[in-house]
Amino acid sequence: MSVRLYHGSEVIVESPEFGKGARHNDYGKGFYCTENPELAREWACAKQKNGYVNIYDMDMTGLSVLNLNDSQYNILNWLAILADNRTYWQNGSIAEDAKDYIKTHFLLDISGYDVIIGYRADDSYFSFAQDFVAGVISLEKLSEAMRLGKLGEQIVLKSPKAFDQIEFVGCENVDADIYYTRKMERERDARREYRKRKREKADIHELYIIDIMREEMTNGDARLSR
Repeated sequence: MSVRLYHGSEVIVESPEFGKGARHNDYGKGFYCTENPELAREWACAKQKNGYVNIYDMDMTGLSVLNLNDSQYNILNWLAILADNRTYWQNGSIAEDAKDYIKTHFLLDISGYDVIIGYRADDSYFSFAQDFVAGVISLEKLSEAMRLGKLGEQIVLKSPKAFDQIEFVGCENVDADIYYTRKMERERDARREYRKRKREKADIHELYIIDIMREEMTNGDARLSR
């Protein structure tokens, strides 16, 4: 099975290389793509400069894929991977203990996967995750927040095998005057909606990180997927 992927960048990337990329990205080192060309155009202009959308065909045959949005996983599995890779987290009376608890009980071993599919934690969305870890919002509010702005999924190539099965098709120029503006509007709208929902009165049954820790919840607990 072949999928069309897009990678937004300041440069043209004809031959993605295994082992490149920042260690502290959401899922560690890898080549980050999306199936949404509009999102890739926004990512290409993230620094308010013109960029490129690189276009690829990816042969998924025989690849081991971890899809964190699959029903067998929950948002805490995604958050544990984020906590394991992202270095900056706000401090607080509960934040460090919460981050350690999430990593200990929900971190998946991703070393055997060729491709990872999951949320992209842009700056605004990373702040939503930090609010949950700090005990400011519930698990339910975090799940809602990650769908704001229709950020979509990112697809990350993690192994030499995956890099062997991606083929460069071409590229397009991207105008920052258009797509940087769209990116900022998307994030602004998501933050505005998040602030609105954050002010809403919490339901008595909503789960906060302190509840999860106190009840010693782990993977498979039905309360995490209600």
